Amino acid sequence: MQWLREAATKGIKFMIGLLRGAVAAVAQDHAIIDVNGVGYVVHCSSSTLDALSAEDGAVSLWIDTVVREDMIRLNGFREMTERDLFRILQTVQGVGAKVALGILSIMSPAEAAIAITGGNDKAISKANGVGPKLAQRICAELKGKIPSELLVAGEGGASVVTSESQEAVEALSNLGYPAQKAAEAVSKAVQESPDGVSTQILIKLALKKLAS
Repeated sequence: MQWLREAATKGIKFMIGLLRGAVAAVAQDHAIIDVNGVGYVVHCSSSTLDALSAEDGAVSLWIDTVVREDMIRLNGFREMTERDLFRILQTVQGVGAKVALGILSIMSPAEAAIAITGGNDKAISKANGVGPKLAQRICAELKGKIPSELLVAGEGGASVVTSESQEAVEALSNLGYPAQKAAEAVSKAVQESPDGVSTQILIKLALKKLAS
């Protein structure tokens, strides 16, 4: 590993942006992707690992590469939106790769973006390694910094749990409301509503929040 230490000391970065290959194995916190006979260890969120374990054939993962003096760590994501939010989360002090992946293990990128923008620190605090204070810091520091594409749509951003929330945010955005204000209103409406509330009701509740 001497070449790696020397390269890291000189500030040289080895970037892998995408891996395409077969899933050789899936473990608790990583998968091994076989690319032309070379097995790459890729750390992923639990939701991504669950998806990979069900794959039969070639898969593609967007990669965030971390180079240190003694290691190269690959973090893999099924969608670019997940990778982008992973990077944004780590701009907060106290949030490293493991914590960011922990957050993305319990919610989709859209869920996390809506929760952060809406100040729903209780939802964020449910992730492994995230206490109440850190969750509050994440929401406070990232409020207003989440790109609109992570709030309203995005490749693969929808999930069964958040489809109503996403649809409500998108509908409000189509009505002319700024994406972040719409997401904040919808997030507050979700917090005050019972599980399984419809998109239409969320829109009505969010409109009341926006009008107040």
